[in-house]
Amino acid sequence: MDGCGTTGIFELQQTKCIMYKTLHTDVSDRILTVTIDRPDKLNALNKTVMKELKEVVDEIYENKDISSAIITGAGQKAFVAGADISEFMGLTKEEGQALSAYGHNLFFRIASSPKPIAAAINGFALGGGCELAMACHFRLCVQTAKFGQPEVNLGLIPGYGGTQRLVQLVGKGRALEIMLSGRMVEATEAHVMGLVNYIVTEQDELLTKTRELLSIINEKAPLAVARVIECANIAAGDGVAFSGPDGWEADPFGGDAAESEVKADDGIEVWNGFVLEQEAFGECFGTEDMKEGAMAFLEKRKPVFRGV
Repeated sequence: MDGCGTTGIFELQQTKCIMYKTLHTDVSDRILTVTIDRPDKLNALNKTVMKELKEVVDEIYENKDISSAIITGAGQKAFVAGADISEFMGLTKEEGQALSAYGHNLFFRIASSPKPIAAAINGFALGGGCELAMACHFRLCVQTAKFGQPEVNLGLIPGYGGTQRLVQLVGKGRALEIMLSGRMVEATEAHVMGLVNYIVTEQDELLTKTRELLSIINEKAPLAVARVIECANIAAGDGVAFSGPDGWEADPFGGDAAESEVKADDGIEVWNGFVLEQEAFGECFGTEDMKEGAMAFLEKRKPVFRGV
């Protein structure tokens, strides 16, 4: 069932199949494997990838034949090596904030999924790729994987939740050092600091190990699994609770999904850092430094920042 779209696509009696442009999908033993397939671009996140990921995440919520999911990247070089910087050129402050909000909403949906979603990290997980991995419930990687939030090199900040989730996972001091230096983190260091759960030595072991872990979880009580995820998210200040102030209650097995928009006037304290990140990400697009950083990246030269 490779590359199928979102409406009833994983049912045994398949009636509709839509080929994705940037993703491959496969279901086996109630585990959905989603492969981001832009290896020539190191699987960078562009608008099409983000749109199609949203469709797949909706399917995870709604399809009773899916109990858990894996997100990985095509090839052996990259999980996701960041956002597609060419799409950043010319964006206004407001457009930058809208871009960030879209990424936040999608990654909140992943973090809030009542069904476990694991990241199988097969190479570089940088920028938006690291943020995507951190939005997943746990992370497994190969020995050659590298992680990082190098947005400062572009005159930007992480815009899809990275300033919040990296702090949650590794602590404020380590997170600040990684984000402010823009350096890459090797797999062993990532494991020691708690950014990843497991390291495998060979590429062909990665999906096998990830499926083994999810198969164990799939044997547990689904409602209990969903509530554990919910409670852990609340403890971490992440995701969207199944039972919120509006009385919404999720049905993880075919009901309506939660609205994952983050509003600054909720009165919910835990959202403040995510809201601030969206605003600050957009503000970066109004700076000359961001324009210089993005242009230097595309021109493969060192940027010259002037603090304006």
